[in-house]
Amino acid sequence: MYTNQETGSTSLIRPEVSARVSLVDVQDRARTGRDGQNVALVHDLLRTAILRGDLAPGATTSQVGLARNLGVSRTPLREALRLLQREGLVLAEANRRIRIADFSIADIEELYLMRIALEAVAIRITVPTLTPEDVAELEGLMAQMDHFMRRDDFERMDVPHRAFHARFVSGAGSRVASAIGQLFDHAQRYRRAYGAAVSDGWPVRRAEHRAMLDAAAAGDAALTVTRMAVHYARTARLALSQLDPGHDPVLLRTAIATVVPAATEAIDLLRPPGPPERAR
Repeated sequence: MYTNQETGSTSLIRPEVSARVSLVDVQDRARTGRDGQNVALVHDLLRTAILRGDLAPGATTSQVGLARNLGVSRTPLREALRLLQREGLVLAEANRRIRIADFSIADIEELYLMRIALEAVAIRITVPTLTPEDVAELEGLMAQMDHFMRRDDFERMDVPHRAFHARFVSGAGSRVASAIGQLFDHAQRYRRAYGAAVSDGWPVRRAEHRAMLDAAAAGDAALTVTRMAVHYARTARLALSQLDPGHDPVLLRTAIATVVPAATEAIDLLRPPGPPERAR
């Protein structure tokens, strides 16, 4: 819950997005008004607000208040909330209240364990099928990411970033790609909140994306998987270190050692820091 320092009022919406109309942009709100019974639209608006942090992790609200805020009736809202509950983004509470899923150590580890395990297989299937046109597409997406990050335009950077990672797993089939896409979206909440989406860290992340692309362009699926694991391990470590600096991510480290044993750099990134040396 966020507090307006001037008025003292509280809201689920982050202060930096308070200039928006309610939870959604003016254009989206107009669409909602024209089609307030559209469950898919309400679901999309809520899901987007949760994933980009406009609905604060751990915040609670009533269905009545949320319906009023969105300008929709409670029937499509209830159906949309059921879908979000199934996805793990919303939790039901007593008295028709809902809570936005909070951040947790366990959630981060499970997210990246699943991403690395699924993508390791999907990349090994996809990379041998990549054509010169596919590689050119990936080069274009890299250029777009670089362009937007140099301008600190994180919203626009999300589009080529998602497409870049999706291209590496597209050959594994639509069901697998859809599951990986959902995991990507959930991980995005952590990247936004804990700094992986800020420009200061872009040179390292750019190099990691480039390493994946170069390995795929060379037709080396195993190396592409290893570089993916390093990239995800670094991102996971950033969030884990801010949630609990002393946490030992043994679950994630074990998963990488099992699925991508060659990714020793990724495993080392996730080792807990040793005790400080005593002064001599």
